[in-house]
Amino acid sequence: MKKAGFFALAAITALVLSGCTDSDAPADGGADDGDSGSSAELTPVTVGVIPIADTAAIYLGDDQGFFEDEGLDLTIETATGGAAIVPAVVSGDYQFGFSNTLSLMVAADQGLDIKMVSSAVATTGDTSKDMGAVITKADSGISSPADLAGKTVSSNSVGNINDTVVRTVVDEAGGDSSTIEFVEVPFPDAIAAVENDQVDAAFVVEPFITSALDAGLEVVSYAYAEFDPKLDIAAYFALGDVDPDLLEKFQTAMTKSLEYADANPDAVREIMATYTKTDPAVLAEITLPKYPTEMDRASIEKLAAAAQEYGVLKAEPDFDNLLP
Repeated sequence: MKKAGFFALAAITALVLSGCTDSDAPADGGADDGDSGSSAELTPVTVGVIPIADTAAIYLGDDQGFFEDEGLDLTIETATGGAAIVPAVVSGDYQFGFSNTLSLMVAADQGLDIKMVSSAVATTGDTSKDMGAVITKADSGISSPADLAGKTVSSNSVGNINDTVVRTVVDEAGGDSSTIEFVEVPFPDAIAAVENDQVDAAFVVEPFITSALDAGLEVVSYAYAEFDPKLDIAAYFALGDVDPDLLEKFQTAMTKSLEYADANPDAVREIMATYTKTDPAVLAEITLPKYPTEMDRASIEKLAAAAQEYGVLKAEPDFDNLLP
């Protein structure tokens, strides 16, 4: 049964770093207007997501009936990032959630019993046009990653996947990433922050890259792709003791959903129009991510090593327990 609700989480304890992306998507109600008779035969399952391109697959899977096919009555709840979604999963409000891979490693590092159960989204691997990038003004004097040294760079959160990959590409380009001041600015506000000189540059994801380019800003680095061409940016996760039968059904539905999203980019753009405020003209231009059905362990291990180097992680994760 198709369900989509928007849920504002308040007074959430800061258990982990925030998730990959922010959104200003509008609420569209939480009540189910469908056939209540059929739902009695389905198992209710609630998944917390961020309403952006990264999560289009689960919306498509809901729309295509893949979750119903597995006997699941899906409710999609939204939040601004993993800092809200992780506690909701831990508390049992959600059975599954979406968050960037590094935030999930940080959560496990802090002793939370969670595990990644499905891939979600990955970089395209194209260093000339990807779905995550550092943007700046055309006259900023910043033309390469090394030029970000000593500058102020925003992201939707500090101490997670975005500033970790930015620091890596800056250091690899010969700059000193330790001199960068990272500040938190929600993605929807990042373009204005750059234009108004509140920050020198900003890390954003689609659709904000396309909007930034349309506004005359420039891309300094497609940092995800430059970090690793197969980088898994985010994943779906659950508690370590999630019901095995429920897990199997969710994983099967997600695999179908990811395969469908990756094979049908027009459907991704169409479904995004139903749960975001993105202008249709911008949706037609955005660079979509990859929707892999399997996670690339090597890229996850590389990300974890970088996070340890920069002090985001205390120790190497137990990958055998954390990954699907």
